Amino acid sequence: MSDRPASPPPEERARLDKEAKAKELEEQSKLPYKWTQTIGDLDLTAPIPGNLKGKDLDVKLTKDSLKAGIKGQEPIINGTLPHHILVDESAWTLESTPEGKELSIHLDKANKMEWWAHVVTSAPKVDTSKISPENSKLSDLDGQTRSMVEKMMYDQNQKQMGKPTSDEQKKMELLKKFQAQHPEMDFSNAKIS
Repeated sequence: MSDRPASPPPEERARLDKEAKAKELEEQSKLPYKWTQTIGDLDLTAPIPGNLKGKDLDVKLTKDSLKAGIKGQEPIINGTLPHHILVDESAWTLESTPEGKELSIHLDKANKMEWWAHVVTSAPKVDTSKISPENSKLSDLDGQTRSMVEKMMYDQNQKQMGKPTSDEQKKMELLKKFQAQHPEMDFSNAKIS
């Protein structure tokens, strides 16, 4: 017997997921900024009165904190980042929009393999397990990570088709080579695990 509670039936799970998503969207809509992310970076935008210039803003980026707002006013965002950023690769700009102006902040994540649950630790979290990485492409990954992901995708595809994974194929090839080198041995009951 497991001590874990039984998982809810699919209809109940779908309802709970929908409620959690609605709560998350409501919390995020109340923030004075909007944000999006890819596996490698995070972008944040906040509306700013159209009469302001860059010199009217107070923006400070460090490897583990972010403060941004209009000088002399309560910051739009101020807090500790959940993970480190590459400060030299991160930047902010003030851009004109049809509605006025917009503060745009680009954060380059130090760890390119991590989804962020929030921009600063004091903000409400999003459920990172529900993120679908459609805006991350294999070509965005470095060589080692890309080959690891491609191997995982190949192995998953092989399993779905009931075929051996790349590791199982290597073991079978080694066994065949060993059998060819030792024809005197009986391998009829050999199992690969």
